[in-house]
Amino acid sequence: MISISSDVIRGYNDTMILFLLRSAPSYGYEISKNIKAMTSEKYIIKETTLYSAFTRMEENGYVESYSQEAENGKRRTYYRITEKGKSYYEEKCDEWKLTKEVVEKFISRNQEAENGNN
Repeated sequence: MISISSDVIRGYNDTMILFLLRSAPSYGYEISKNIKAMTSEKYIIKETTLYSAFTRMEENGYVESYSQEAENGKRRTYYRITEKGKSYYEEKCDEWKLTKEVVEKFISRNQEAENGNN
């Protein structure tokens, strides 16, 4: 099975995380599990990548963290999206639409060439 290179998707980790945080605050493992499930295991975010993203987004004011006791009695760090994070998410969605439009021009040209429709 083909998987997605972390180099290709690196710029959109924040977008995926913020998408999930738009509905409710969450913690790292749950976010990782949701990304894996939503992508049908085509993308599995590494723990270091996830926590680097949390640190970067918190420094930029896109998320806030807080500690809370979980049902099992352990303390967890939860993250919630900020208003600035919601705006950033919308910007990244617009950027993705443009990126996809540009890249697809080259992908479709390749497909046309393979089909003999130069």
